[in-house]
Amino acid sequence: MRVEACKTTDIPQGESRLIKAGEEDVLIFHLSDGFFATQHRCTHVFAPLKKGKIVDDECVQCPLHRARFDIRTGKVKEWANFPPGVQLLNAVRSEKALKTWPVEVEGDQVFVTL
Repeated sequence: MRVEACKTTDIPQGESRLIKAGEEDVLIFHLSDGFFATQHRCTHVFAPLKKGKIVDDECVQCPLHRARFDIRTGKVKEWANFPPGVQLLNAVRSEKALKTWPVEVEGDQVFVTL
């Protein structure tokens, strides 16, 4: 399913926007090399990544336990590490990448394919 996500001008570079696409909550990121789409919830304990921050034009950092995910691929760059002791929970919640979806830009419109 191809979904009209937003206009290119709706998301300043270095920021993100949450959209609803069918049954999915999708986070659209505008990075220096284009637009990318990931799931909205961290795979650790499902914190909202919209409240996270973009680090080094590369990763989104979860606001709760500081897990970092590559925005382009969804891969885990650093698993949850804060506060001290969270590693005990990590024994039950093993590393898991974010879902990502293809993004296309046509003119000034951003599309996501789920």
